[in-house]
Amino acid sequence: MPEARKSLLLRLSPELHAALERQAAADMRSVNAQIEILLREALARRGIRLAPTEPPKRGRPRKDS
Repeated sequence: MPEARKSLLLRLSPELHAALERQAAADMRSVNAQIEILLREALARRGIRLAPTEPPKRGRPRKDS
């Protein structure tokens, strides 16, 4: 079963959003994934560790015939 995800409305300045889009494109990620990674890195720098999770699977699900 997929992990439950929380939705969050986030208001950003156009300049900040554009910078996130550029960084996400360079890393081949979505803006949402880029924001999540940056938040995780910021928490880690402050010594806040999250419970380990399995990284999300990439790509489309396999077709079982």
